[in-house]
Amino acid sequence: MTAAMPTQANPFFSLDYEPALELLGDDYFDVVTAATFPMHALRFRNNALLPLLGLTKETVSDRDFIEAFGQFQRPAACLALRYHGYQFGEYNPFLGDGRGFLYGQVRGTDGELYDFGTKGSGTTPYSRGGDGRLTLKGGVREVLAAEALHRLGVKTSRCLCLIETGESLWRGDEPSPTRSSVMVRFSRSHVRFGTFERLHYLGRKDFAATLLQHVVEQYYPHLCRGTDVYSQFYAELVQRVADLAAQWMAAGFCHGVLNTDNMPITGESFDYGPYAFIPTYNPKFTAAYFDYMGRYRYGNQPAVCRWNLHKLQQALESVIPAMDMEDSLARFEEYYQAAYCDRMLKRLGGSQLSPSPESQTLVEKTCQFLEASQVGYHDFFVALREQFSPQWRDSADAILHPFSNPLPDDLEAALNQWRRAYHRVLNDLPSDAMEQVGHDLATFNPKANLLRPEIEAVWESIVSANDWEPFAALVERITAE
Repeated sequence: MTAAMPTQANPFFSLDYEPALELLGDDYFDVVTAATFPMHALRFRNNALLPLLGLTKETVSDRDFIEAFGQFQRPAACLALRYHGYQFGEYNPFLGDGRGFLYGQVRGTDGELYDFGTKGSGTTPYSRGGDGRLTLKGGVREVLAAEALHRLGVKTSRCLCLIETGESLWRGDEPSPTRSSVMVRFSRSHVRFGTFERLHYLGRKDFAATLLQHVVEQYYPHLCRGTDVYSQFYAELVQRVADLAAQWMAAGFCHGVLNTDNMPITGESFDYGPYAFIPTYNPKFTAAYFDYMGRYRYGNQPAVCRWNLHKLQQALESVIPAMDMEDSLARFEEYYQAAYCDRMLKRLGGSQLSPSPESQTLVEKTCQFLEASQVGYHDFFVALREQFSPQWRDSADAILHPFSNPLPDDLEAALNQWRRAYHRVLNDLPSDAMEQVGHDLATFNPKANLLRPEIEAVWESIVSANDWEPFAALVERITAE
């Protein structure tokens, strides 16, 4: 099928693309060709991202999205990136972009470099017998995950668009045949821990040094003015990843597959497959049905991130002193605990609070009550938002009464302990601070949730009636202020 030529100037083709990664040479990628598809139906366009590209929703048509990211009419190289990775703790040298590619890199209006990365755009040398396609349900789920996480303040990739492509796919984990799609991810970088691990596996110290210099120049430019630049890079990466793990945990998010090929070198969250938001606070909650041992369960995410950083040291040891990396990694837990406490305090209305034994105790008692009671994790924070009253500062007994039925005595006692801890923290604030508490509760606790039943209900409307209104409505709800 030959793609039609664009009928007018497409604003996506006029962007100032930068071949930042391409200029490193073809040791890091393979040039590939996108598949052609029998149909192109734009199912999602992220108008909120357009201003970052210097565009507006009024000047970009649906057809522009389809020409650029469904028919791939832009005459430029598509790069399937090469990488390896530790998957469920075992090293796998047979990876790489198997159903997507780097479409292009652009400088945002904020001065940062961003990637357009496809998913479901056809086979590559790394497809390993797969069809290189993305199911429509997988695309819908990734759009929802990225938008929900962004609203919750997680440093995440976003989806620029989702296009249904009219093919029938067969999958073992979905009722088949199922529908196909192409998704375009908008993120800081697709260079992964596994990109460096591949170079170490091949014994290419020279390539590792070249790639690391590229990473620092593009994504850590503030370090270029200092000394021990590469050691400082690893130290900052440790802090970024610890912050990211804390963001997931406070959001109640379980990524599901934290392999090293799913961890970008920028400390950003991306690639949402079998993810789930926890219904209740349960450290043993596991998102992926195939994670039989619970390696990537919700409560294990910080430890896994630290393990991945430790494994990355081996891939970087030719360019960064091992002792420097060990010293930096030793601070992971400190960074994580501080970031997690900060995130949880924000969800409790405490952006004004400084770290203290009282605020740490509040966070601990919050988790203890949530785990013991098994009340809805999301519902708990929404109840805080909706029931908030300045009078909470005056009386602990007035704080939070979300339950229609009386709690058992032990849980009522735990709730009262939490109320007293919250009351003490509120009284540590200035008397005029309660307005900000209410503002924080609204800012950091969106009303809508993204539990599995909500996603499945949206998908059922698409499957049964090709009705996309519930999907659009859910996107609007999870991104609402």
